[in-house]
Amino acid sequence: MSRASTCIAVAVLSAFGVACSSSRSSTTPNPQPTISASTSPAPTTTTVATTPTNLPDLATVNITLATAATGLASPVALAWRRNDDRIYVAEQRGDVRIVDTDGHVIATPVLTLSGLSHANEEGLLGLTFSPDGTKLYVDETLANNDTRVDEYKMKGDLADPASRRAVLLVEQPSNNHKGGEVTFGPDGMLYIGLGDGGFEDDPDNLGQTTNTLLSKILRIDPAGGFPYTIPADNPFVGRAGYRPETYMWGLRNPWRFSFDRATGDLWIGDVGQDTYEEIDYVRAGEKGLNFGWSAREGFHAFKGAEPAGARDPLLEVAHSTGACAIVGGYVYRGRAIPALRGVYVFGDDCRPQLVGVVQQDGRVVDQRDLGPTVDQLTTFGEDHDGELYAVSRTGTIYRLVAG
Repeated sequence: MSRASTCIAVAVLSAFGVACSSSRSSTTPNPQPTISASTSPAPTTTTVATTPTNLPDLATVNITLATAATGLASPVALAWRRNDDRIYVAEQRGDVRIVDTDGHVIATPVLTLSGLSHANEEGLLGLTFSPDGTKLYVDETLANNDTRVDEYKMKGDLADPASRRAVLLVEQPSNNHKGGEVTFGPDGMLYIGLGDGGFEDDPDNLGQTTNTLLSKILRIDPAGGFPYTIPADNPFVGRAGYRPETYMWGLRNPWRFSFDRATGDLWIGDVGQDTYEEIDYVRAGEKGLNFGWSAREGFHAFKGAEPAGARDPLLEVAHSTGACAIVGGYVYRGRAIPALRGVYVFGDDCRPQLVGVVQQDGRVVDQRDLGPTVDQLTTFGEDHDGELYAVSRTGTIYRLVAG
């Protein structure tokens, strides 16, 4: 199938993965605002987490889905606030809503954003709360296709529109591959995912360009200064030609990444181009890794020479299986499904099966479909107790439960 016909075939189902054409010409981004950072080189040593030896057995996993909420409009991200068991939901067109513990969607939005571009891969794409629950952070696509991360102070159940503070603004060359994940890591820093800027085939080779924020996972401290400070132990602080916000790079479109709450390991779902999707795995303490896009797609050459030291993915999923746009998930650490503990759960926008993966020492030791399916999967969520949720663009949130 040609690239053009692929885009036509998945345009309705895959809002966040397969790159289609844009009329906007590609330009080199000039992210604003410019800030100062420490010039001390970051430590070169890392601490690698020990992988548990009592591995889960996927053959014993028996799960099903329970409906947690319905009636939402294109939900794309979930978050939980400190001391609050309700689900906060980002709807792509710009509303943040609350799902009460009884599954009822509260009518009054927490926040309504206007003036966004929300076609296909754009819109309100991510949300998270500060660790103390007093501030809400959102990742949004502006009308000119640029990405902005904003901070809002919370007043009771609502975000205060007057308190909006722009934390990060990134110029975008096209209308796709926005990334969109925002989350606080176990270290209390804010991590932000950005794709390669879009169009297709990474025309400006931004995936392997180090002086742009695109194609990266960033790590910043939004509470440390205005508009943010850069942690001194970020891997590229003080290195000429690199943006010091960079934590990981060489990513095409990291559509959902998460930290394992038990180990601190980082798992990244990176959307592929025509042939392969990938899951990238980072042991706790590793940083500065280059995942190879656009020289590499999955384990395979894409264009140009393989970058020296590039990290291969943990696994790839071929489009021949029905996949088209991977959706990164979480390592299950809840109590409701004991057999699932330690299993990484992910999915795909086009292939509806939820998939479980078990790794040991950075290698896949088991991988299989778990049984439940979610059509038009957009994201996963993890509540305070470590229980997992899967979200459909059709407006339904499901909770994974024991079968």
